[in-house]
Amino acid sequence: MAHAGWTRRGLLASTGALALARLARAQDPQPAAPKKKPLFELALSEWSLHRALQEKRLEHLDFPIVARTDYDIGSVEFVNTFFKDKATDLAYLTELRKRANDHGVRCGLILIDDEGPLAHPDDDVREKAVARHRMWLNTAAYLGCHSLRVNLEGEGSARKQRDAACQALDSLGNYAEPLDLRVLVENKSGHSRNPAWLAEVMRQTAHKRVGTLPDFARFEDADGKEFDRYQGVEQLMPWACSISAASFDFDEHGQERTIDFKRMLKVVLGAGYHSWIGVEYQGERLSEPDGIRATRDLLLKLRDELAAEPK
Repeated sequence: MAHAGWTRRGLLASTGALALARLARAQDPQPAAPKKKPLFELALSEWSLHRALQEKRLEHLDFPIVARTDYDIGSVEFVNTFFKDKATDLAYLTELRKRANDHGVRCGLILIDDEGPLAHPDDDVREKAVARHRMWLNTAAYLGCHSLRVNLEGEGSARKQRDAACQALDSLGNYAEPLDLRVLVENKSGHSRNPAWLAEVMRQTAHKRVGTLPDFARFEDADGKEFDRYQGVEQLMPWACSISAASFDFDEHGQERTIDFKRMLKVVLGAGYHSWIGVEYQGERLSEPDGIRATRDLLLKLRDELAAEPK
C-alpha cells in the first residue's frame, strides 16, 4: 500500500509539474514570426550630397556615418571623384571600411567617372581606361562592395562604340569574377542613354558579371531626342543589378514632380527585381538633406503600398 500511495503522490506531483510547465509556456513570449523580406532595399548615393562634399562641409570618410545617423540608410554608393587619390591607399580604405562597419552600413558600390573612355575604338586608349577601372575593382573588392558602376563613352559611330564597349566590358567582367563583383553600366552618357543601344551591348557582351544600373532620369533615342523613361527602364531591367532612383523636386504631398515613382517602381518590380534602389537626389530647390529625406520617404511609402496590393 505504501508503494501505491507513493505512486499516487508521485503522479499528483508529476501532474502538477506538467500543469505548471504548460502554464509557464503559455505565458512565455512566443518567438516572433520571421520578418517578411521587403520588396527592395535602400542605398544612398553619395552624389546626393555632392554640394556638401565639394564645399568641404562633409568629409568623404564620414559619408557612411551620415547615411546611417542622418537618414537611417544601411548601404552607400560611393562616387570615385570624392576619393580619387585614395584608390590604392590601404590605410584610408581601411578607415573608410571601419567607419561603415561600425555603423552597420554596407559599402555597396562605387560609381566611376573620369577614368577613360571604355567605348573608344582605339585599342590603346580603351585598354588604358580598362586598366584604370581594374584598379577601382580592386578598391571595391577591398571595401566589400557588390558592384562597380561604369560609363560607356567613346568616339566614332554607334556601331564602333558598341563593339568597343563589349570588348572592354568582357575584359572587366573577367577581372571582376574572381573578386565576386559586378560591372554595371548606367544610362548616363553618350550612346548608353539610348536603351536599345545599351541593350544590344548587354546581349553581345553576355558576361554573367556585367549588367545594367537603370537610372530613372536619362534616356534618349538614336537621334538624341528624349525617350520615354518608363520604357527605357523596362528595356534595361533584364540585366539590372542595381537601380538609381533619381529625383529632382517634390510637391506638397511628397510626390516627385517629374517622375511618377509608383509607375516606375511597378516597372522595376514587375521585372522581378527586389534588390538595391539608390536614393539619388539631384534637385536644386530643396536642400540636399531635405531632398534625400523626401526621396527616401516616398520610396518607403510606395514600398509599403505596393507590398499591400493584391498579387
